[in-house]
Amino acid sequence: MASTAPAPAPAPAEPAGTTPALRRLYVVRFVFAVAWAALLLLGGSELTLGVRLLLALYPAFDVAAAVVDARSARTAGPLKGLYANMAVSALAAIGVAVAGTSSVADVLRVWGAWAIVSGLVQLLVGLARRSMGGQWAMILSGGISVLAGASFLRGAAQDDPTLTALAGYATLGGIFFLVSAVRLSRSVPRER
Repeated sequence: MASTAPAPAPAPAEPAGTTPALRRLYVVRFVFAVAWAALLLLGGSELTLGVRLLLALYPAFDVAAAVVDARSARTAGPLKGLYANMAVSALAAIGVAVAGTSSVADVLRVWGAWAIVSGLVQLLVGLARRSMGGQWAMILSGGISVLAGASFLRGAAQDDPTLTALAGYATLGGIFFLVSAVRLSRSVPRER
């Protein structure tokens, strides 16, 4: 006699508990990015101690966010990308801190390289998580980060480079995190 038990469902790409944690993290990242951008604009393009600290804070915060994300993720694909992001962002925080003692152009070079590499990582993590829903914004954000990084590298070669483009980059990235948080909210089945 054949069994009438239903076949087991395939395992989800991420555990169900990951989605609420990821949604909260994305909202925190949005708030941080917008606040950081506002502070950078208020600080201007002079490399004062405050601006240099602010510049190093952004990739350092990215490391912390990746650590929180990795703790909630349980699948190998995103974890490898998150670990790579931690390493790249930690190097960027150090690089930006060192470049900040030199010139705006040097800061833009380091930031541009970081934006390219971390954008590629973000794109790959978003692709690995696309079954969760809400990841198209992360995929798009990763691609835009690569293009923005190239723009920062070009901007570093200008006669009078400025840091204001970094504020726009952070704000746009924050908006993508907010969009993903909203999309994740809509893709999670509600318990009754």
